[in-house]
Amino acid sequence: MVDLGTTAPDFSLRDPKNDTTLSLADISGDKGTLIAFICNHCPFVKLIADEFARVGEEYMMKGIGFVAISSNDAENYPEDSPEKMVEESERRGYTFPYLYDDTQKVARAYSAVCTPDFFLYDRENRLVYRGEFDAARPGNGKPVDGASLRAALDALVAGKEIPAEQRPSIGCNIKWK
Repeated sequence: MVDLGTTAPDFSLRDPKNDTTLSLADISGDKGTLIAFICNHCPFVKLIADEFARVGEEYMMKGIGFVAISSNDAENYPEDSPEKMVEESERRGYTFPYLYDDTQKVARAYSAVCTPDFFLYDRENRLVYRGEFDAARPGNGKPVDGASLRAALDALVAGKEIPAEQRPSIGCNIKWK
């Protein structure tokens, strides 16, 4: 896991929904920024996608910048193509950008390894949380409520310290080229 306190690497990625390019500065929030590496086909992402959309909408209103990034090899995994990303974003109701990392340089810069993989930064772009969404996994019957990520987001919004002991994300490996 990336060390807490690490500075968020800058990026410039295309949003296939409106064919614009966004950077870290464009999506940063007043209180912090969440960067989530996701994709369309992973069962771990599919399990949490609707709740993730709700979390994004809720915390963007509280001053948190939100962005999802797909770094998967779309040539070998066509479900993760930019065109399919637009469809997924609309189907799930994502109110935040869903960007495509076609070179996979951004995933490597963040040391992202799976989907989903969450990185929460404070207003100075220092890493304060890199961990799971919640305890739900495909087939384990636990509620999909975003409890782990919500606890970190709530602490950040309230200006409280986020515990250093964090459970890492579990999911599908990023599909490297």
